[in-house]
Amino acid sequence: MGTLICTGITSLDGYVADADGNFDWSTPSDEVHTFVNDLERSVGTYLYGRRLYEVMVAWERMHLDDDDQPAVMRDYTAIWQAANKIVYSSTLAEPSSSRTRIERTFGPDAVRRLKESTPGSLSIGGPHLAAQAFEAGLIDEVQLFVSPIIIGGGTKFLPDDLHLSLELKDEYAFRNGVVYLGYRVLR
Repeated sequence: MGTLICTGITSLDGYVADADGNFDWSTPSDEVHTFVNDLERSVGTYLYGRRLYEVMVAWERMHLDDDDQPAVMRDYTAIWQAANKIVYSSTLAEPSSSRTRIERTFGPDAVRRLKESTPGSLSIGGPHLAAQAFEAGLIDEVQLFVSPIIIGGGTKFLPDDLHLSLELKDEYAFRNGVVYLGYRVLR
């Protein structure tokens, strides 16, 4: 059975984007990016909301043999391009990346079946989509990268009124002040 992982890069006060939708403060250092790459290698399928997909699809246009890109970015490009992607959107007409399909609505039962038929990891991204998965009890792990910045408002990583018991699996502090926290959801 697959493991559904919710990963996010947040401010210290728990936001993935500021009030204007900016998230440039969350750009990972090479050290953080290498760590993320190692975590993402086991992901066979990404579940995205439309907005996050439109950000992530840039990895489709990057080329593995582009020597102008740092090795850490070429590595992530290969990881992202090799994975399947499911985009939940009522407005996106067609995908703009390979190995991608569009679903018009998020169906907890369909995701449950996907988890049951998947031997590896699945990743869910985008706070609004993840909120639906948290509400349905589908999330198995939370991977959080806390950035050393307070932005005071914007788009929250976790939904309001979410109550979960978690077990710390892993933690790591990076030289740039980012802290990684990996949790298992207790049921």
